[in-house]
Amino acid sequence: MTAFDYDLFVIGGGSGGVRSGRLAAALGKKVAIAEEFRYGGTCVIRGCVPKKLYVYASQFSEHFEDAAGFGWSVGESRFDWAKLVAAKEQEIARLEGLYRKGLANAGAEILDTRAELVGPNAVKLLASGKTVTAERIVVAVGGHPSPHDALPGNELCITSNEAFDLAALPEAILIAGGGYIAVEFANIFHGLGVNTTLIYRGKEILSRFDQDMRRGLHAAMEEKGIRILCEDIIQAVSANSDGRRVATTMKHGDIVVDQVMLALGRVPNTKDLGLEAAGVKTDERGAIIVDAFSRTSTPGIYAIGDVTDRVQLTPVAIHEAMCFIETEYRNNPTSPDHDLIATAVFSQPEIGTVGISEEEAARKFEEIEVYRAEFRPMKATLSGRKEKTIMKLIVNAADRKVVGVHILGHDAGEMAQLLGISLKAGCTKDDFDRTMAVHPTAAEELVTMYRPSYRVRGGETIA
Repeated sequence: MTAFDYDLFVIGGGSGGVRSGRLAAALGKKVAIAEEFRYGGTCVIRGCVPKKLYVYASQFSEHFEDAAGFGWSVGESRFDWAKLVAAKEQEIARLEGLYRKGLANAGAEILDTRAELVGPNAVKLLASGKTVTAERIVVAVGGHPSPHDALPGNELCITSNEAFDLAALPEAILIAGGGYIAVEFANIFHGLGVNTTLIYRGKEILSRFDQDMRRGLHAAMEEKGIRILCEDIIQAVSANSDGRRVATTMKHGDIVVDQVMLALGRVPNTKDLGLEAAGVKTDERGAIIVDAFSRTSTPGIYAIGDVTDRVQLTPVAIHEAMCFIETEYRNNPTSPDHDLIATAVFSQPEIGTVGISEEEAARKFEEIEVYRAEFRPMKATLSGRKEKTIMKLIVNAADRKVVGVHILGHDAGEMAQLLGISLKAGCTKDDFDRTMAVHPTAAEELVTMYRPSYRVRGGETIA
């Protein structure tokens, strides 16, 4: 029997990698985990967590304005970017410490180094030059923002990685992209007082979301003062004599700003990882190809999280890690379930969604029922803010099963999490109808839409 240095070696200290290493170590396995940057991965260090903190920060400008309608007189307010950055750094440092503590308490060996594969069961630690062996290896190195190398002047641009720690808050920013990262940062910077423009090559932002969510958010963002340029692209970026950025666009001429942010997708961190040496196959985007149990083409090597480009969400990476543990160390083969994943876009207003869009449902089912409500949220009646909440239920007419729920409005993400349970349990529209409303809430609309707004049969909308 071959003797290995470790039972499990994990490459990557993000949410998926840490969960794999911690649980395996807690089961008594000899585990080592290597991370070249900071433990916590994209989500904790430069993704979900700091993003949500900045979303909160950016909302206060509207809160102060809204307060007047409720009898409050708010004095002069000032925003200090440096204080926010420092507070954010303190919080993510705390979270990184918790990740390390969890690994240490479980008995895992924590390595601060880049690690690369040099064979099917071998890993080289670049900090020391040492090569170690492991019976099983989990690759959980995540991804990074696409640098868009084909764009002239891309080196003058920033990505979401740099946006959290800019030396100064820009007066004006141009954000390229139409996905959730671009949309969220556009709302963040606008809320912090930055003149914000969003440019996107597609006909509408958030192309993979339900059309009412896309159009509703687009209108809300423009109402706030965010400029959105669809069906246009940046052709080049240069710096002028004042050090500002000049973005040359296809349709709107030159746009002069302080920062140009590229939010044009993410790519797996597989470059120079030694995958070829270990016989691990990747796809055309560089993502590691895995089977239903996260096994790569090389026996003993597994991959989870964003590096596989299945579903790029932190909870999914954690779920895949737990399935790996069940399969490999608990004799309980478990395949990750990627169906009906609740998601949120932390725009302002938020989007919360579970299941399929109206467009997708119309293609999939012979007939669907669409229940749609659009209303002014209660808070806006006194604040005077012009905003709308939109809620949609998509129902398969054949069996009355709710196959999609889409919400645009305050706390939509919170609602989506609970709705995810309902759809996962296979609830029907009748189940929703039997549920008593909580009043007064926006969410009560979900259980009080008794008659369909319209139906779609064979691709045709009918009353």
